[in-house]
Amino acid sequence: MTTILITNDDGIDAPALRPLAGAMKQMGAVAVVAPNRERSWIGKAISRHREIRVTELEDADFPMWAVDGYPADCVQVGAFGLLGNRPDLVVSGINIGANKGSAFSTGSGTIAAAIEASNIGVPGLAFSAMSDGPWRQWGPWAASPDSIGMWSRLAEVAADIAGTVLDGGFPGGVDALSVNLPAAADVNTQRRVTTLARTSYGSLFTGRDGVYRHDWDGILHTNGDSPNSDIEVLDAGIVSITPIRMATTAPLDPNLQRRLERR
Repeated sequence: MTTILITNDDGIDAPALRPLAGAMKQMGAVAVVAPNRERSWIGKAISRHREIRVTELEDADFPMWAVDGYPADCVQVGAFGLLGNRPDLVVSGINIGANKGSAFSTGSGTIAAAIEASNIGVPGLAFSAMSDGPWRQWGPWAASPDSIGMWSRLAEVAADIAGTVLDGGFPGGVDALSVNLPAAADVNTQRRVTTLARTSYGSLFTGRDGVYRHDWDGILHTNGDSPNSDIEVLDAGIVSITPIRMATTAPLDPNLQRRLERR
């Protein structure tokens, strides 16, 4: 039987987590291993110099553990400790907020969990949801129990995409698939395979007297043309499916290469 490990970076109490796990049950045995609190923007951090505490929850229709660690920790602890064997698929999300463009993708704990799955030889899918209104209003609502209807609908979309991947096989040379869902999406919403937009942002912190706190202005800059990018497609209300390959080489200007090399 197919085994699917579910995790996220919004924490074990995130309203999207249980609907996602419930929707994935139609494809096999599901186990949830998620951080015991929000771990957004943590990237692919791994706990090294401290113990990781795990607590089993008993109020779900599937095995469910809260981990005092990071999303990538959850993949490791789940695959090699709690489940006993590596799962057939890791599904991460559904994140509260989109993870679009390179700047978000490298910092996202949601995507990092799918990347860690690749590191242990398991296909990984990361799902994120794009707000359909101002973030300061939509974000708190999406994190509240009032949003459960939206998450249940989006979970069905995620399960449909995961089923397609399981049936057809995970694409070779890909570390993870990053899927961004418009908040209004359902199983009939148009989907498109996209490129990862090259993006950047400014300062993430404001500080005074040696104390800094997260205070991002929310502005994301697109660097250069990005045809058929995840940002372009998602902003058009289409589901964006982006194949991610994180650790790879890039082309270098031949003149610079000659100056850098010593033979």
